Parts: sequence; C-alpha cells; structure tokens
Amino acid sequence: MSGEAEANDLTFGRADEVEAAASDWLARRVTDNWGEGDEASLQAWLSETPAHRIAFLRLEAAWGYTSRLGALRAPRRGLVRDVKARGGVVLRIAAAMVVLALVGLSAGAYFGEPREKIYTTAVGGRETLKLADGSQIELNTDTVLRLVYSGKVRKATLERGEAYFHIAHDAARPFTVRVGQHRVTDLGTKFLVRHAASDTLEVAVTEGLVRLDATEGPAGARSNLLSVGDVAVVTGHNTVVTRKPAQKLAEELGWRHGVLVLDNATLADAATQFNRYNTRKLVIAPSAARIAIGGTFPTNNIEAFTELAQDVLGLKVKERKNEILILR
Repeated sequence: MSGEAEANDLTFGRADEVEAAASDWLARRVTDNWGEGDEASLQAWLSETPAHRIAFLRLEAAWGYTSRLGALRAPRRGLVRDVKARGGVVLRIAAAMVVLALVGLSAGAYFGEPREKIYTTAVGGRETLKLADGSQIELNTDTVLRLVYSGKVRKATLERGEAYFHIAHDAARPFTVRVGQHRVTDLGTKFLVRHAASDTLEVAVTEGLVRLDATEGPAGARSNLLSVGDVAVVTGHNTVVTRKPAQKLAEELGWRHGVLVLDNATLADAATQFNRYNTRKLVIAPSAARIAIGGTFPTNNIEAFTELAQDVLGLKVKERKNEILILR
C-alpha cells in the first residue's frame, strides 16, 4: 500500500453481497428446473470460500425451519408454480426475509470477526497508518506489519523492520505488538519497535509505559516494565535494558522525517544505517571503518555522504555496479 491508510481500510466483509448470492442460489435450487449442471455450479461457488458455504448452509437451515412452520411456503408444487408465474421474485424476497430475520445476527457475527491485514514498505519507503481510535503507526523502510483491528481487538505482528507506535490507550482493548517470541503491550504511550534481520528485538519508549513479555522460553521468564527513555534489546532469551536521553532517542527517530542523524558514528555504523534505506550499498574498507563522522543526511542520498567522506575526510571513493567502496 502507499499513502496514508484510513480506518475504513481496516474493516472487512461483504456480508450483504454473499447473503444475496446465497439467497439467489437457494431460490433457484427449490424450483423444478434444478439440474446436475446447476448443482455443479453451486458446489463450485460453495468451494470458493468458507464464507460462501457458511452463508448458504445457514440460509438453507433457516429455510427448512420456516418451511416446517408453514410460514413461507405451502405445498412445494403450488409455490413453484407461483414463482414461475412471477419470475422468481416471490421466492427471492422470501429467502432474503429469512436471511434478515433468522440468519442476520449469526452472519453478522461471522463477517464482523476481525480480519488480518498486511502492510509492507519497500527499501527506502515509509507509510503511516491511521486507526479509528486516533492511534497512528509509522512504518519505516523494508517493514512487514500484520494488523488486526476491530471494536474488540487491537493487535499487530511485526514480521520485520521498524515501526513507531502512537497508541490511544484503552484498558478494555489493549494494543499489543508481537515480535517473534515476545509481546509488547501498550500502557498508554509512544514507542518504537525494531525487529532486525539478526532476529534482535529493540523496544524504545518515548512517552508513557509499555510492558515487554516473553511469550515462550524458559519457565519464570519475567516481564519488563519500560518507561520513558528505556531501551530494551532482546537477543535470544537475554534482555538488556538501558536508558537513553530524549535527544538521543529523537535522533534515532530521524527516519520519521526522512533523515539519518549521525553523532560521532563510525563509517562502518553509518554505512549499516544507510544500507537499510538504499538498494545501492555502501562498503567500508577495514582501513576506514573506525573513522568517526557526524551530520544529518537524507536517508536516500548516499551521494551527500560519499562527497563528505571524499572532500572532508580525504577518503577514496570507488563506484561499482551496485556498491560504493570507501577506503583510505
């Protein structure tokens, strides 16, 4: 997806269309003109999705119930003749009434179940999701997020990448983020979650509180309550919590504004950061890897970085097909 995703994009279900189609199938089936070809077509439609089969079976059951009560049809032959005379309209209306009166609530419950939606960003891409409760999720480069959002459930799974969460707190409907074997629970806050390719998890809190739990692992694994400035780094079953000043966290969140803020970073570290946002990669020779650099750079402007390395630091720059080598 591209651009901002609105709350309406997070609601799913076309129950009315499925019910109308199921009603039409049932109306055709109870006439005398139903044949083997019709039955084969119906079975094909039913096999397309569980929603089709559920809608039809519920409607069929409701039809049988009303038939036993004699509410909608008298002897079958008489009704069929009436249907033929009126072009099938009467039966279709009756079937629709059955759906609304007897199946509506059940079907609504089925189609109202929260569905998962997947959001992805390309290398160098960003996206902001806006939820109906005022919450926002900002996705960084090369990120995959699975989101389930409804009136009862608010949960996400970060498959890879990085996301910044600004969550409207709701104690009755807590917002959780699942990353591998860990779960982050919002306690009214703004926080960053990063899932690195090395399977390392990082959680940083810029406002409020979050709880970090291990969902699997050794018995007795404890929870960590993180407050403003806390940064938890999880590798395997080990969790290390440190504290960073607000300015440092703001610099690390520079990607939200399309920039990388480097503060006395080594060229090797700087290259690692740039390579997250660009398909053309920086390669730093061992002879230059420990040289320090600082400044603010657009995430997608490698040229500005290499010019500084060449003109200010006096380093050599060699361009290859998909790489830029920097060396002494």
